[in-house]
Amino acid sequence: MIHLIGAGGHGKVVIDAWLAGGGAREHLRVRDGRAAMTDRTVLGLPVLSPEIDDSLADTEVHVAIGDNTARANLIAAALAVGARLRTIRHPSSSVSTFAHIGDGGFIGAGAVIGPEVTTGPGVIVCAGAVIDHDSRIGDHAFVGPGAVIASRLSIGARAVVRAGAVVTRDLATGEIWPAPPASSSAGFQTA
Repeated sequence: MIHLIGAGGHGKVVIDAWLAGGGAREHLRVRDGRAAMTDRTVLGLPVLSPEIDDSLADTEVHVAIGDNTARANLIAAALAVGARLRTIRHPSSSVSTFAHIGDGGFIGAGAVIGPEVTTGPGVIVCAGAVIDHDSRIGDHAFVGPGAVIASRLSIGARAVVRAGAVVTRDLATGEIWPAPPASSSAGFQTA
């Protein structure tokens, strides 16, 4: 049994990857503690509440929340009740046998992960993203759809690489690349 935490947009992407990879629908439980999700279904699966409780002890959990801080907090809560993190990878992704994907990570459709790449726990690599060889991606970072991270780079914990961005230098913890315009209040939350 896999408990998927998060029934929003990224949750749908993860459900799709699970099913595309041959995961059984009956082995997946979707959980979301938001009141707006009560009595709803996502891609035909009922949404259960609460997100995290003692019933998750000795089960596998994947936190499917795009926001880095919320994802980090929910992973910590799941581990605190004795859950184990499950990595989910879309079958059309290409991950080198010499790469290391951290526990609870997600690799989207068409993503390419090169040799000697290491990702920390809870990292999201969205559809079509490319992480070239020898790069390091910190815990709970987010690599957006179609983003490219050049070789031998270090991406800090909880950093956000926006959709379509090309990263050619190291990024600090919580850094957003490219940075949002000075007049913009929209964007991902970080640290």
